[in-house]
Amino acid sequence: MSIYRERVHRGSARATVLRTVGTRERRSHLSAPRVPTVGIDIGGTKVMAGVVDADGNILEKLRTETPDKSKSPKVVEDTITELVLDLSDRHDVHAVGIGAAGWVDADRNRVLFAPHLSWRNEPLRDRLAERLDVPVLVDNDANAAAWAEWRFGAGRDEDHLVMITLGTGIGGAILEDGQVKRGKYGVAGEFGHMQVVPAGHRCPCGNRGCWEQYSSGNALVREARELAAAESPVAYGINDRVGGNIQEITGPLITELARQGDAMCVELLQDIGQWLGVGIANLAAALDPSCFVIGGGVSAADDLLIDPARNAFRRTLTGRGYRPEARIVKAQLGPEAGMVGAADLARLVARRFRRANRRRVERYERAGSSSPLRLAPRSQAGRE
Repeated sequence: MSIYRERVHRGSARATVLRTVGTRERRSHLSAPRVPTVGIDIGGTKVMAGVVDADGNILEKLRTETPDKSKSPKVVEDTITELVLDLSDRHDVHAVGIGAAGWVDADRNRVLFAPHLSWRNEPLRDRLAERLDVPVLVDNDANAAAWAEWRFGAGRDEDHLVMITLGTGIGGAILEDGQVKRGKYGVAGEFGHMQVVPAGHRCPCGNRGCWEQYSSGNALVREARELAAAESPVAYGINDRVGGNIQEITGPLITELARQGDAMCVELLQDIGQWLGVGIANLAAALDPSCFVIGGGVSAADDLLIDPARNAFRRTLTGRGYRPEARIVKAQLGPEAGMVGAADLARLVARRFRRANRRRVERYERAGSSSPLRLAPRSQAGRE
């Protein structure tokens, strides 16, 4: 098995190395070792793992269901470990990147809170690093997806990029000059919980009127089910399709019917898109990026969603007509973006850990004493 079996770093050394990564990402990704790494995308329903090369190509991908959130965090960590060890049987794995659907602290060690998993202040990076014996990097899944789109997808070469991920809710990320902006406490980019309608729909976060209650997969399905349950005449087509069982109404079904010309489904996507454009205009006023990349499952609706968003953005943008307008584009990497981005970010720490370890060994050798740390085999550690 090609996964390292010699532990090379512990404790404060690992934390020190990770703190340097964020301030040097732009330069580092160009010179990071061109070695394969594993990316893990953890969501509420699935765990996706893949081996990714330095050009963003997926060499192999595995997928399994996410263990039920009522189970202990160890169950999810067991699943991640099994996937990584399985992939390492067939690939030379140098590091592991985790994209977690939750709030990750500034040191990228702990998942402070994950709405769909039982992680509360969970030291995920350290737990997995102890079990896998390779460098591990943990980040928010939207940050990882944005990094992938900047490196290999729709946001390539953009200096100021904001990504919006439309799924069950709304996630987001900010990249400026090739660096992910995570905020002081690591939880920047939670755009879905900006309040856009005072005293509006109740959000699971506890507040009312959050953006994701008006522009997300949940909002889309909620509106369709309400119309179907009321037996509205505009819902005839979708009611007929599901045989009156409104629980079978899903986002992909609404998108499919909209593409076939169902008037209600087209209108619902337009509503979601208009709210998307309003929120993007707010973000443009605050952040002034050059490009907004729209990803997540709802973005599969393509122009049925994106065109209304662009129109609403132009209508509500502060200073419209007297300022440059950011581009609004669909993400290119699809559901694999978070996995690819997590793997690519992990290549940065793979190099730093190996170099830091070699320097420590050399110092011990010059001092004439044996090193308390052992390098990974030269065939792995020396590939840069």
